[in-house]
This record gives sequence, C-alpha cells and structure tokens, in this order.
Amino acid sequence: MKSLPHLRDTETCVSPWPTLANLFACLLLFVMSTVTNNLQAQTYTDRHDFNCQTDGCGATYAGIVAQGRDGNLYGTLPGNGPGGGGTVYTITPAGAFNVIFNFNSAGTDGYGPSSGLTLGIDGNFYGATLTAGANGFGTLFKVTPAGVLTTLHNFTSTEIGFPYGPPVMGKNGIFYGVTHYGKAWSITQSGNFKLLPNPTPGDSRAPLTAASDGNFYGTTINGGTGNGTVFQMSTAGKIKIIYNFDNTHGAKPIGPVIQGSDGYLYGTASTGGSIPNAFGVMFKLSTKGVITVLHEFDSTSTTDGYEPLGGLVEAVDGNFYGTTYTGPGPHGHGVLFKMTKTGTYTVLHIFDTATGWVPATTAMQNTNGIIYGETLTGGFSFNGVFYSLNAGISPFVSLVGYPAASAGKSFGILGQGLSGTTSVKFGTGSATFNVVSDTYMTAVVPTSGTTGTVTVTTSGGTRKSKQVFKVIPMLKTFSPTSGPVGTQVTITGSGFTGASKVTFGGVKATTYTVDSGTQITAIVPAGAVTGKIAVTTTGGTASKGIL
Repeated sequence: MKSLPHLRDTETCVSPWPTLANLFACLLLFVMSTVTNNLQAQTYTDRHDFNCQTDGCGATYAGIVAQGRDGNLYGTLPGNGPGGGGTVYTITPAGAFNVIFNFNSAGTDGYGPSSGLTLGIDGNFYGATLTAGANGFGTLFKVTPAGVLTTLHNFTSTEIGFPYGPPVMGKNGIFYGVTHYGKAWSITQSGNFKLLPNPTPGDSRAPLTAASDGNFYGTTINGGTGNGTVFQMSTAGKIKIIYNFDNTHGAKPIGPVIQGSDGYLYGTASTGGSIPNAFGVMFKLSTKGVITVLHEFDSTSTTDGYEPLGGLVEAVDGNFYGTTYTGPGPHGHGVLFKMTKTGTYTVLHIFDTATGWVPATTAMQNTNGIIYGETLTGGFSFNGVFYSLNAGISPFVSLVGYPAASAGKSFGILGQGLSGTTSVKFGTGSATFNVVSDTYMTAVVPTSGTTGTVTVTTSGGTRKSKQVFKVIPMLKTFSPTSGPVGTQVTITGSGFTGASKVTFGGVKATTYTVDSGTQITAIVPAGAVTGKIAVTTTGGTASKGIL
C-alpha cells in the first residue's frame, strides 16, 4: 500500500491524547475557521464525512470522481472499509452515500483503489487498484453502478504495475493509461490488454487527458531534466516530452493536465516557482511546449494557500477551479480557488478541521453546475469529507466518451431535466434522440451536423455541452470517377456542412458548392493530377478513390 501525503506535525487536533491547551486551541480554531468560512464561502457544503471503518478513507491522487447515467457521483477510496482494502462508492449530489463494492484485505480483487473512476460508453465504470491482485502489482477493473466488479487485468512484474490513475478513453474507443513506474498500456472494454512500446519520461501519479488532436497528455513527477515533465502520447504509444519543468516555472506536477476550451493545456505543479517562498504554480502550456505561469503560490501568504496536489477543472463559466493541499500560512489546511484564463486568482473557501481539510484529489463538475471533490482528512471522524461548491454556474450537458464521430454514430449525453427534451443539435444540425431517463439520453450524430457544442433544448431551458464535438466528415462516392480539367464532380458522404476545402490529387478546387451535409459539387481544377479527392471541414479531412 502506498504512503499517503505527509500530514503536518502541527495538527494537534487529531492527536489521540491531546493536552488541555491543545483542546482549547482546536476549539478556538474551529470557531474562527467556521466564522471565516461563513463569511468567505457561503456555497461550500460538507456533503458527507467519510468513516474509515464503514466507508473507506484516504482520498488521494488520482481520486477521479465520475458522474453516472443516474446523475449520481461515483468514486473510490483506497484505505480501509468493511473489507479492509478500500471501497467503491456512490453519492448523490445531495450527499446520500453508499458503498457499492469492498476490496478485501487479502487483495484477491486488488488493493488500494486510489485511481477513482471513468464512465464508459456502456454505462459501467473503469478503475485501477494500486497493488495486490493475482500478481501483486495491481489491477484494472470494471464495476457496474450496482457494484458488480470484474477484474479486467492483473499487472505482472514485467509490466511493473502500481497504476494511480483510472483508464481514459481515446478517440478509437479503447482505454489508455500509465503505471506509477512509467509503463504505458491500453485495454479494451472487454479486457484485451496491451503493453505499449515506450515508457513515460518518469513516475506518474496522474491520469492521462485525451486532447482534441487525438493524442493523450500526461505528467510525471520526475524524469526529463529532473523536475518533472508534461508528455504527449499517441494511441500507438509513441511518447515525447513537450515540456521539462525547471523549478522556476514549477516542479513535480502530481495532478493531471487538462485541455481548456481554448486548446491550451492547464495544470498545476506541486512545488517550485520564481518568487521568494514559492511553493507551486498554476500554468498554461501549448501543445508545442510554450509555458505561461498564471499564478505562483506563496507559502507565507496569509490568504492564498500553496502546494497544489490535485489538477484543475474547467467549469462551463470558462474559469478553472482547484485546490491547494496546504495554507494559507505555514499551518493551514488548504484552499479551494478559482482562476481565470488571464491569471486572476480568487480564494473561494479555506478548508478547516470541521468540514474537511488537506485536499489531494482533482475536483469535478457535475452537470447540475456544482463542483464536487474530496479531502484527505477532517470532518466528524477526521477521515476526510466529500464536499460541494455551488458557484452559481448554470447546468449543462456532458458527452460520454471521446467527443468526435462521423454521422450515424450514437452518443450518450448526461444532464439534468432531460425528460422534457424537445431538440438536440450537433453544431447546427438537428439530431434524432432517445431520452432514457431524466439524467441520461442518447442522440445520433446527424449528416447535417457541424463541429461545435451539442445543444439540448428541454422544457426547463437550453443546455450546452462542456465539450466541443467534432463531426468527422466521411467521403463515400464521387461521380464521374474520372475526367479532364473542368469536369463537374458530385461528391457524396456526410459531415460536409461548412466544408472549407476540396482537393483533387492534392490540388485545391477553386470552385465547389456544399449542396448539403451529404453532397458537394466541385469542378476539377487546373493542375489537378490523378489521386484522391479530399474534403476538409473543421471536424477533419476525408478522402477516397482516384480521379
């Protein structure tokens, strides 16, 4: 079992035999922190206090919380629980908590599930255990919302397991991940495991992020030039470092990077920085490796907090939300903050002993607009809490799986109040849909769909997706199949709406008309050579045949 993040020796409130002076200090701290938090963060709520014996505990990296089709939240706790080896749990947005699977202390199903979970397109959740299993190196598993667990893979000594993050779905529908010690892997929904050929640059505690370019991006806490890296990985397993941390711009990123709505990668580094007493940064990074530090955390600040162990969540208001493990000041319990894309930093809540402190996982946003997360300790039993932050953000819809497909593909959509849905659009194209429940529906990508947000109109209002959906064009036929310069060619397929370019053998057509989402009429241009016809849209390029 891994060691948990170090707890400061000044936390006398959790001592089993506190002195009278310590008890008085803790009472004073409780009163002061409660007053402070009531003044500063009216929307923070301690939803549930974990109990190690009945619930499990030890929420730490990666600890990803997933939203299910039922609108509830699902996660894992790596320590204790009734079975002794950690738990899988579900909790409603209002805080009704239930353990759905117990890992036993013998480790037959794995031990210490610190990964958190990923929702699959089949409605099940996918996760990892850090150790044990058949070979002692951890496992990958699938668990149903009802708590039926299936072990998909037992890591071997050759694969050097110990995975911290959950499987993450790529553009091909296959899950990908990395182990703590730098092995990259893929696994299908049915359990077909493959060890990828290249190692990561160092040790990783974070899940991968699937980006709009089809690649994955991840972090390592060491490797590269020594202070950690951000790396890119293709679905074939090709890996390259896109940024080496140099301490001045941060060091030792523990949380993941995420791709913002502007295409940049955003994340935190747990230490480093250029200012005196710097202890971590929030950064913006291009996929080419150009970094901008948006905020440096000061360990002596009386307001900010420092040592960010978790990553960031971009909410639908366009801002980023995250936590620090420590501060403000040398003995604080961490903060929950908001950061704009231009670097304006605001503390929204100061964690305290009574309602949760020292958060080490990455928060998430439910489709009700509210942000949820976990803390490592604090709360009634000092075993950590599950919290929410209502920042007044509007509800939205979320797409299940990698947000890109050609026409005809059915996609799952999570949301609230979906029973009254009257319309679904992919960009500007209207889709057919099927409402399964008030919190889950499916929709088919229409031939008239365009790259953009998915809009769901319900009786309660309009909801837009957090993700941008790419409608991938498909080229099926063209007629005639040959002809000289000046020939009019009819091209059929799907996803053609908004086409920006048509080429014949690589030569751009100067005259073409998008007749519909399924047809383009183009004139063979001067200089065209025998080769493929290609159509380019914002969703990609489709090509076929020889003219």
